Amino acid sequence: MIKINANCWNEHGELKTVMVCSPSSVDVPDQRTADYVGWEKPVNQEKAKENHEEMIRAMETAGVKVIDYSQYLTDEARELNHQLINRVFVRDLACVYGNKVIPGDSGTTMRAPEYVHSHELFQSWFDKKTFSIEDNNGLKALENGDVFVLNKDAVFINSGMRSSIESVEELKQRIFQAGFSEIGIIDLPRTGETMHLDMNCNVAGADLLIAKSYMRLFPVQVISEKRGRYVMMEEFINHQGFDVFWTDDIKHTVADINFLNLDPETLLVSTKANKKIVKDHPKLKGKNLIEVDVNELEKGGGGIRCMTLPFERG
Repeated sequence: MIKINANCWNEHGELKTVMVCSPSSVDVPDQRTADYVGWEKPVNQEKAKENHEEMIRAMETAGVKVIDYSQYLTDEARELNHQLINRVFVRDLACVYGNKVIPGDSGTTMRAPEYVHSHELFQSWFDKKTFSIEDNNGLKALENGDVFVLNKDAVFINSGMRSSIESVEELKQRIFQAGFSEIGIIDLPRTGETMHLDMNCNVAGADLLIAKSYMRLFPVQVISEKRGRYVMMEEFINHQGFDVFWTDDIKHTVADINFLNLDPETLLVSTKANKKIVKDHPKLKGKNLIEVDVNELEKGGGGIRCMTLPFERG
């Protein structure tokens, strides 16, 4: 039985424990099929598995404990789970808010089984104080690619294509009870390229957030237990201690921005990522970049952050 010390108060601290899931056994054979299932391109799952193993090796070499949840499924769940083509994108399944693991809820029925399978495992991995499978009962849709835990005070959430504002409203008291004082809510366009918040921005360190330039035009609803107000996105992010690096150099949404912080000085990035983005900012020039080839995996429409669910950061 796995026992995990859930502890995540930011996006940039030293990553100690992370969950992944190996790719499906089912290929997406041609572009027409890819279009139907919402993927960018056809995918050969054997190549995808090679990519995934490389990503895991890179994290383990950096000292991260990696848990592949597919290895712990019951025989009954495994029979279906290995056929689920989106199961590799584990970030959406839950989020660790401080010391509390709160389950998400799928924004599309195609992904619903993954949520059930993983949440049933979480019941045995975490005590009841840390994780309650009932915490998503009132949610309509909340995929955690739409969630950033910025610091010990604030969470940033997108109520967009796959996460509903009703679900954020339902969840807010649990977030406050977990120890956070503010929730910033943005509502991004509902398109494939803007499906989740982490396809539009990402925390790149203790005091810097990289974001697509168009986002500076969006207001953020900031709610606390006592009041609510609206501010522009930059004001909200600045108030949390971050500068914003607005950029139009993001050409490949997944590869360029969907990276993972391994520690305050190290980013795990795609070999296809536009390195100019990092080199252009003084706070990023000294970063250690660990590059991994996840090209086949990225064809499914998600990147390294999408494929990793941090459980513990130092």
